[in-house]
Amino acid sequence: MKARARWVEGMAFMGESGSGHAVVMDGAPEYGGRNLGIRPMEMLLIGLAGCTGFDVVQILKKGREPITGCEVEVEAQRATEDPKVFTQIHLAYRISGRGLSRAKAERAVTLSKEKYCSASIMLGATASFTYAIDIVDELQEATA
Repeated sequence: MKARARWVEGMAFMGESGSGHAVVMDGAPEYGGRNLGIRPMEMLLIGLAGCTGFDVVQILKKGREPITGCEVEVEAQRATEDPKVFTQIHLAYRISGRGLSRAKAERAVTLSKEKYCSASIMLGATASFTYAIDIVDELQEATA
């Protein structure tokens, strides 16, 4: 796996993945940026959400659960001194489907955090994690 970031101007960088995708990153104005893109540390959190979300969806699909949606919100706290690593991370999963098993959804989240999500395992070296799981049962909503 490869990636690179190329300085564009000010504090803006063009991030390019080995798979051919690009994203603009920039700093806040107080650090010389112009607020043209995502902050690099925000990219880490987005990567974490995508990594664990990918796992959860894949695990539930393999288990033949009727999943129709998965959203992962991340809220994090950082150290006040350099290096300003993440110290606390909260992941809120909103998983929807028609008659989803809560136990299977909880198992999928647990497997992601303990075994499959490389991002959460790496970030776990400096941060403590908390989780919340909200199951949206579209079957119940359809009959309500």
